[in-house]
Order: sequence, then C-alpha cells, then structure tokens
Amino acid sequence: MNAASTTLAVDLGKTSCRVRVSTGSVVVSAFDGAGAPGLADDDGVDLAFRAILGAVAGLGAGLGAGLAGISQFGVGAAGVEAAPEAARRLLWLVRERFGVPVAMISDGLAAHLGAFDGGPGTVLIAGTGAVVFSVDAQGVRQVDGNGPWLGDDGSGRWIGQQGLRAVLRAHDGRGPATLLTGEAARLAGSVEALPGWVSAAGTPARTLASFAPVVLNFASAGDAVAMAIVEEACQLLAASCAAAGSLSVCAVGGLTAHPYFLERLASGLTLVPPLGDALSGAALIAGRRDLLHEERTIRG
Repeated sequence: MNAASTTLAVDLGKTSCRVRVSTGSVVVSAFDGAGAPGLADDDGVDLAFRAILGAVAGLGAGLGAGLAGISQFGVGAAGVEAAPEAARRLLWLVRERFGVPVAMISDGLAAHLGAFDGGPGTVLIAGTGAVVFSVDAQGVRQVDGNGPWLGDDGSGRWIGQQGLRAVLRAHDGRGPATLLTGEAARLAGSVEALPGWVSAAGTPARTLASFAPVVLNFASAGDAVAMAIVEEACQLLAASCAAAGSLSVCAVGGLTAHPYFLERLASGLTLVPPLGDALSGAALIAGRRDLLHEERTIRG
C-alpha cells in the first residue's frame, strides 16, 4: 500500500459496522456503529449501505477536513460469498457515494487478511457463526460457515442453543440438572417460555448466541453440563480446522474473548496470535492486488 494513500476501511458484520480511516500505518479516525443482517437477507443491500453510511458519519471530527482526502475504500462484509450480485450492487452504491475505487471481500476473508497480513495461513472465526479459511498459493479453502440451520458447528449460536436445549431437557426430566436453568428462566420469564422467546426474535441465531456467554461462564465455574457443551464445541471447531488442513490456526471472533473458551480450544489446536484485524484486512485489499485473496475480491 502506498504510504501516502488515505484509506477508509469497513468491517461490516451482522452485529456491528466498524470503520477506520488510516494514512499509511497511522490511524486517523475510527468508529463502531450498528451492523446489518447480511447481504443475502431481504433488503440486505439497502441495510448494509445504511450501516456503512451511519458508521462513516460517526467518524466525526477525527477526519479533520472530512472525506475529501480518502483515495481508496476497502470493505469486508457479511454475505459477499453467499450473495455476490448483492455485493456488487453494494459496491457500486459505495463507489457512487464516495467517488473512489472500492474493493470488497467477505468479512471472514477480511479477518484472514488482517490476521496474516495478507499472507498464507488458517484462520478460525468463532462468533455467532463459525467458519475456517485456509489460504495458500493454491487458493482459498473454506470449511463450514454454512449458516445457523445447516452448519456453524461449535459457534456461539451452537453453544447457546445447546445450553437452552439442556435446560429444557433438565426441566422435563430427560437430562441432568444444570445451573444454566436459572439464567435461562430469567431471560424468558420461565423455562416454559424459552421456545416462544427464541422464535419471537427477529434474529433467532443471534438470540441463541446471546446465551453462549452464560454457558461459558458456568462452564468455567464447573457446571458439568456447561463444560460438556463447551468441550464438544471446541472439538467441532478443531475438526473443521483439521478438514481445512491445519491444526495451527489463528482464532478470532467474539468467543475467543472468553478465557475459558480459549483455554479449551487450545487443548486441541495450536493457536497463533493475529497480526491484525478485519479492518486491517479491508485496508489491505483496498491498496493491493497481489494478495492470495484476489480471486475472492470484487472491485469497482
């Protein structure tokens, strides 16, 4: 990347939209805004565009003279792989609005780019969903990331769902007692209300994932049911990494912020620290075309 270039980078996920303006290695301004459901969803393009505009507006005074100095724009967005035509529509909306070249890639590959500074390696992204990307000279290999109903094994959604299922089984007498029951009942008002509480949510996967921190906390405190759930989640994630061809991985995503989860994950994997984040990855594709990820990058 030309050190004189000023880059606006976007990490657009389903929970948050993070933006960062940098000149070379110097961060000029950064802001975290609300995310969007994903490009594959109804109105996904419009919602994504609004999320980007909202986050950029939040950059505020840190931009000094405003957006006039920005010469390139990089975006990592949820849904680029699943809905490439929608991604192209979003790209041209951004290009038209900001008047600079735009490069776009999936949020997962943006995380890979940042984690390895554009180089080869394997990244495990474990948040609400779960996906593994392995990138080398032969190209990009993806394992899982198949969404909450057909995949994302070991993800935050998976952990939260297994925790609530365990609560319902214990309530019926079909499974062992667990301290998760009290926390689950407080969320929905009662154990009996849990199915309705989940189905009434506009985003059931995120609602289920919201219970994952509870499961992790009780697992770290020694609840046997919670511990078994976390152990199985880590085994599933390790199996995805093995299928991608490596047990030496960079692990990123919301689940990795929990010490107990990271400890259990490290029992089956060799974890390497990330060199950067998804915003770093988005900035990289904005300024370079020689990366291993170029085959998955959309430009305009």
